[in-house]
Amino acid sequence: MANKRLDYLDNIRWITVTLVVVYHIIYLFNNSGVISNINVKGIPVMDSFLIFVYPWFMCLLFVIAGISSRYSLEKRADKEFIKDRIQRILVPSLLGIFIYGWISSLITSQYVDMFAGNGDMIPGIIKYLIYCLAGIGPLWFCHVLFIGSLLIILIRKADKKDRLTEVCRKIKLPVLFAMVFLVWGSSFILNTPLITVYRFGIYLLMMLLGYYVFSNQELMIKLEKISIPLTIISVVIGILYVVTYYGQNFADNNVLSDLFTNIYLWIGILSILGIGSKFLNFKNRFTQYMTENNFNFYILHYVVVLSLGYFIVTYLNLLFMINYILILLGTIIILPLLIEIVKRIPIVRYMVLGIKK
Repeated sequence: MANKRLDYLDNIRWITVTLVVVYHIIYLFNNSGVISNINVKGIPVMDSFLIFVYPWFMCLLFVIAGISSRYSLEKRADKEFIKDRIQRILVPSLLGIFIYGWISSLITSQYVDMFAGNGDMIPGIIKYLIYCLAGIGPLWFCHVLFIGSLLIILIRKADKKDRLTEVCRKIKLPVLFAMVFLVWGSSFILNTPLITVYRFGIYLLMMLLGYYVFSNQELMIKLEKISIPLTIISVVIGILYVVTYYGQNFADNNVLSDLFTNIYLWIGILSILGIGSKFLNFKNRFTQYMTENNFNFYILHYVVVLSLGYFIVTYLNLLFMINYILILLGTIIILPLLIEIVKRIPIVRYMVLGIKK
């Protein structure tokens, strides 16, 4: 039974990471007022995809991470778990800021004067550090993920008899659906000001729910049984959500803290976990490859997407739909090649991908 869960969870994870890649291709040229590294507007209707996936796809990754943490801690000690997280998540996400994070800021500087006209007066090393810190990009996910891992260990230490797990094992479907109000409440707390990227409240809650609630196989079986009608409801709500927020800044904190947003993201996550359990319980060479490389794809995809996007829209005068297609095809070709090259370079593979051997 454990293998069954791991197969569909792995598939949900890499499929979601694929959605993140597609999201960023379209996001670069969004017309919704969401801040992007490239100040070029694309096809407005493409924003519909962004609005449809944005409320739930990162929350879903944290839920999956929480479930996976439960399985991992069943096989290893707390110290070994944290050591693994330091190597595979923290190190590459911190060093990545300084190895390739500057590229994002350098491209941004082609559209925005980041130094208010004083760039010539700032020493190169200072400009480099500013570029790096402004180029964290998608690596924020890894930072919150590591903090969530530490939080799980702290709660395990405090709750040595694991009473919280016993309580969560008693949760039934009506209570699970009602937890949307808990999710909604978490959307108001521990958010970074101005640009809402580090949403610690809701993301840490999602990881804890993954660990304590969604790791309950009996509950997942019940979700699986209602997964088809639940998915239909989720898609309908998603369409209504897109219609409601089309043309607005869908990443604005006021939108993210709206009850409608949180109802949609919660129903969406429940339906994906249920439908995934029902139909994604399989493994083949392709899914195994995607599973083994999903983290690598995540941390390196944006620099590839952004670089391709900049060069294509700057130096090629094409129909914009072709721009999207070229960036997607280029990413499909370049990203796996880049990962395989990095994997084969000692030290660099550890610094960038967290791989020792």
